[in-house]
Amino acid sequence: MSVAVCLHNANVLTGFSVMPRCAVYIKDGKIADVYNEERFAVKKFDGNVKVVDVGGAYVMPGFVDTHIHGIGGCGTDDGDKKSIWHMSKVLAEYGVTSFIPTCMAAPEAQLMKNIAAIVEAMGGESGAKILGLHLEGPFLSPERIGAQAADGISAVNLAYMKRLYKAAKGKLINMTVAPELKGMRELALYCVGKDIVLQAGHTNATYDQMMEGMQANIMHITHLFNAMRPLHHREPGVVGAALIQSELSCEIIGDGVHVNPNLVKLLLKCKPLSQIVMVTDALYPAKTDLSMTPDLYLDKCFYRKSDNVMNGSAISMLDGFRNLVAWGIPIDKAVRMTSTNPAQIMRQKNIGLLVPGNDADIIVLDKDLELVYTIIKGNFVKGEI
Repeated sequence: MSVAVCLHNANVLTGFSVMPRCAVYIKDGKIADVYNEERFAVKKFDGNVKVVDVGGAYVMPGFVDTHIHGIGGCGTDDGDKKSIWHMSKVLAEYGVTSFIPTCMAAPEAQLMKNIAAIVEAMGGESGAKILGLHLEGPFLSPERIGAQAADGISAVNLAYMKRLYKAAKGKLINMTVAPELKGMRELALYCVGKDIVLQAGHTNATYDQMMEGMQANIMHITHLFNAMRPLHHREPGVVGAALIQSELSCEIIGDGVHVNPNLVKLLLKCKPLSQIVMVTDALYPAKTDLSMTPDLYLDKCFYRKSDNVMNGSAISMLDGFRNLVAWGIPIDKAVRMTSTNPAQIMRQKNIGLLVPGNDADIIVLDKDLELVYTIIKGNFVKGEI
């Protein structure tokens, strides 16, 4: 059960503003109010409210990871709801309050099992909330397969798409597709009718093909710069589309390896801040020792031993957030990229902003950006008061 708490003497980062010397009042699992210290000083709380002086720490919305395959030794490829619950618990230890478990491409029987595990896990998690699921495939380009499994890639097949949607039981939030594939427009229009956020990724699309994709409402881009046609001065491709078209939003993996930090800075100059989301794209061995990874090795991110293909990140959202700040991105902008923007682009209500009425999904970081508290719907799941 959540308790009534007032966190005061805080530097509050709401997701759209910076509020020094402020307080956040939590009641019934919701944010009841956000106000300055002067108002706090005269406010009278009854004995049921726990007042916590956070000593100038940062209070901000919890991280929202919209692209993650695993962490802490468990992943979506396990096809087991207990693995998803373990991910939820571990993620809360790194400041994540909501996440979208992401399924890689796999043969249909395995993919259906992985989808079912996520759906079954929803509602039973003890840490970060499961918002729904992200399908990274199966309708991807064989030319930009990256670390995806070749036997999981499929030509566009609307009947298959309908089976996937049925298996997800209405919990499919976002899906990565290659816009250039034959039949994609029909599939995209089906997904639009189901309110699925479509993302361009693992794609060899030209600039013109990406423009056609935008006309079918493919408006978000999966791990920009990775697993796609690179920018070329005679063929801008998907990367050029992202830089040119302000309406397109995009993910960037925040480990500093998948995307050079200077390109992240360039992206912030080219696009509205509201259109950029940081994700982890983390794999199951993230935050574990490597004894359980016979097929992977770690060199700042994971690589496949068999062919040295980059295979996903080893970071948490907290690591990525610290990276953004270390690269010179103002902390309030880093909050937008890790909390507010992912919630809004994925059309998730009541999270990502510290405003009255929203869920009390809050993290507290000290001045060294060490995690002090993770609060989910008013419950302190990391840190004791």
